[in-house]
Amino acid sequence: TVAILAQALSLVAPFRSSSLSHLSAMSSQGATLQNYNNELVKTIEDLREKREELNRQILKEEEDKAKIQKELSILTDRLQKINEALVRKTQARNEYDKTIQETEAAYMKILESSQTLLHVLKRETVNLNKKKQASD
Repeated sequence: TVAILAQALSLVAPFRSSSLSHLSAMSSQGATLQNYNNELVKTIEDLREKREELNRQILKEEEDKAKIQKELSILTDRLQKINEALVRKTQARNEYDKTIQETEAAYMKILESSQTLLHVLKRETVNLNKKKQASD
């Protein structure tokens, strides 16, 4: 603004003579300078308003970003805990599967042994009955 005023004074300086035409020209130059000044002030005000609006948007987005980062941190911790729980529970389930499989295999062996024992017992009963009938 100082440079603009200096330029305005340099434009006005040649019109210092006392003639009427010079006064008219000076008046015209003054009006033009006033118009430029008004336009310059308005443009600067517009730029400041745009800057402030942009600054409000930046602050809002920074708030949103901080909120999302906090939520993300909470969700990341929660995800980690869930993953750890899944690992433990999967291991426990695998132990159950192993125990069930081993128990079923042992039970099948018991069934087979019981069947064999039953056949042996029936055969021995038949043999004993034959011996008893033979001795009668």
